Amino acid sequence: MTNKFDINNTFDPDNENQAPKVSKEVATKLPTPAKGVDHYLRRTDTDPKAAKRAERQVAAFFGASSLFTLIFVVSFFAIPRETKIAVSLIGVTSAQNIVLGTSFGLAILFIGIGAIHWAKKLMPDVEMVQERKEMKPADEVQQEALDAFRVGATESGVGQRKLIRRSLLGALALFPLPFVVMLRDLGPAPKGELRKTAWQEDLHIVTDITYEKIRPEDIPVGNLISAMPENILEIQEEEGNLNERGKSAILLVRMRPEDIKSQQGPDWDYQGIVAYSKICTHVGCPIALYEQRTHHLLCPCHQSTFDLADSGQPIFGPAARRLPQLAITVDEEGYLVARQGFQEPIGPSFWERGA
Repeated sequence: MTNKFDINNTFDPDNENQAPKVSKEVATKLPTPAKGVDHYLRRTDTDPKAAKRAERQVAAFFGASSLFTLIFVVSFFAIPRETKIAVSLIGVTSAQNIVLGTSFGLAILFIGIGAIHWAKKLMPDVEMVQERKEMKPADEVQQEALDAFRVGATESGVGQRKLIRRSLLGALALFPLPFVVMLRDLGPAPKGELRKTAWQEDLHIVTDITYEKIRPEDIPVGNLISAMPENILEIQEEEGNLNERGKSAILLVRMRPEDIKSQQGPDWDYQGIVAYSKICTHVGCPIALYEQRTHHLLCPCHQSTFDLADSGQPIFGPAARRLPQLAITVDEEGYLVARQGFQEPIGPSFWERGA
């Protein structure tokens, strides 16, 4: 059975069981059905009960999207950020992140499923062919496009299928709420948090991972060591995150004292050992690719290159600022310690810095 437009009657928006119909005037402007392609009516095209059932199914999907959007909003405020849960394959993670990600993903999914189900079961599915026109359409072609849009809106059933229309509008009205709620995560302002790290005067420098104190003789000329402040584990446990660990990571490099061209402060090295922030000043990638002969440090993300023998200045790539240097010395027992904290913000530039 071939599907054809009914051009003898116009569509009655008050009759929910009536299939969409098109007037003669509008139908003559539509693309013609593909020749040689048989099209068979779906059950929803001939059975009003099947059409109503499909309509309820579509509305149920849109309603489910609205429900999960509300779950997202409620969870954002109701679940404490410090609450942890164990998840298979992931391990212990934030319960709030799991619920927010799952609910928002399902909200998007159900809108998509509802739209696809609507198109497959209720919208027209006649295959049409339309020849390509010039890129700049004439006025009459633009009018044809508008007419075709109006016909499509009529045939989609959005006018007479009130249940679908209302549930879709409800889902779309609620959908932006998660984006509004997430604006809360833009604040409060970080104030001085971007300008300071855990480093302070006389704080021991320890190796990353093993957290052992470091003596100058532990670093041969040409070697590089990733290091942390000795209290980093206490800060992590107290704050419950890795933010300070990322900010306070440094690199210790030893070179011959005569190879050092300049430093960011007077005698900030100790016997040729210099300490620099490990965070690239471009977008914050960790750096650890050191070239011993040239004393150049390469960022693996965007190839910014810094000269550690010359105050950590950038010599190649997109980074515009030098790597901040940490002034170091030794304590009475001969272990490396910080003489003071960083004297400038580490990492990428930010709006309050202005550079």
